[in-house]
Amino acid sequence: MTGPVFLVDDEEHLRTACVQALELAGIEVEAFAFAEGVVDRIGRSWPGVLVTDIKMPGTSGLELMASALAVDPDLPVVLITGHGDVPMAVQAMRDGAYEFLEKPFASDLLVDAVRRALEKRSLVLENRRLRSAIGEGNALEQRLLGRTLAMARLRDRIADYAVTDADVLIFGETGAGKEMVARSLHEASPRREGRFVAINCGALPESLIESELFGHQPGAFTGAVKKRIGRIQHADGGTLFLDEIESMPMELQIKLLRVLQDRCVIPLGGNDEVPVDVRVLAATKEDLKELSDEGRFREDLFYRLDVLSVAIPPLRDRKDDIPLLFQHFVNQACEKYKKPLVQVTPGAISALLTHDWPGNVRELQNAAMRYALGAGLGALGEVKEDGEGDAPPPGLTEQMEAVEKRLIENAIRSNGNSLKDTYEALGVSRKTLYDKMRKYGISVDRG
Repeated sequence: MTGPVFLVDDEEHLRTACVQALELAGIEVEAFAFAEGVVDRIGRSWPGVLVTDIKMPGTSGLELMASALAVDPDLPVVLITGHGDVPMAVQAMRDGAYEFLEKPFASDLLVDAVRRALEKRSLVLENRRLRSAIGEGNALEQRLLGRTLAMARLRDRIADYAVTDADVLIFGETGAGKEMVARSLHEASPRREGRFVAINCGALPESLIESELFGHQPGAFTGAVKKRIGRIQHADGGTLFLDEIESMPMELQIKLLRVLQDRCVIPLGGNDEVPVDVRVLAATKEDLKELSDEGRFREDLFYRLDVLSVAIPPLRDRKDDIPLLFQHFVNQACEKYKKPLVQVTPGAISALLTHDWPGNVRELQNAAMRYALGAGLGALGEVKEDGEGDAPPPGLTEQMEAVEKRLIENAIRSNGNSLKDTYEALGVSRKTLYDKMRKYGISVDRG
């Protein structure tokens, strides 16, 4: 949980009681008797929230809120109001206040409101960092998101292979992003101005795939009334992506091998070779070497394709990327369906991190869309609100601490174990970072 909380109230006894309640809850708080000067310490990257009384001498709480929201419209402001000020507070919420508490209020209501406000603030700042990282990264980093070492290595390999003109074999489980990798190879290559032509070998019936790939002349078969350019020739000057290459019929594998060797095609019903300048990227979820050993895939085609190869890490092997990817997909869904920004709860993150993701990134993206549309996580096993289950779910504090620990660990890794870069990136003081590391038993690998 970030902080601190700026608490502004001219009543000393209430101010003291609120500070005590927040500190006992482990929340960093700084109290002020007057509003003057508070906004000067608030910026768009400030990680805290503002709690203020409405009626105060000098600058009122509403004036303070207006000034603070002028600095950052997404800053959560919790208003403290007397009974007669409730209509005013309701209007203030329409104007951007996060919550209001009517005097007298129980300390646990204050703590709960502040915790929720801090959680929202953390989400807003993380989303800004995410958008900034996406915007500042190169095209490859924007297309293939992820901060883990596995994703960094994947991007490095793609960057190395893209500048060559060699064919590439891409391996990845269902939903891992094989077409995304193929498009990345194309976009980073000298062929980027040419076409990227994708064809799924497993989605076409055998009766159509030969014509789809190689084209045909009029009269080549029943129904072929006019000439058709095949996908291979259509990709001339660009990149041809063959997904699920393991599904290609054996007789067509021979023709594809000829294309790879001679860079020419012969349309169905034709006799003349048509030269093609095309780079071939093939993708599979199967072990082609094993299939070739079993006689279910041509061995010579396998070796011809396997000049350069890229293996995409499954999502279960890079779970530290899940919170980043999920929030990114949630944001995309909210924008697409014109929904307000949806807050991803710590309980949801816990459920995401315990799932094995057999459908990989595609499954995660679908889950994010459902979550953004208010359908929750469903079968992924998010903690039930009715409390059913063999063990009680972890409380909000425990869940938040688990998330905070993971965020700190990720930040340390992404900043090369530099603590200075880490606390600057997180927007906290050096002391705060060290205290958190001590609290969670986080150490830095200096080796």
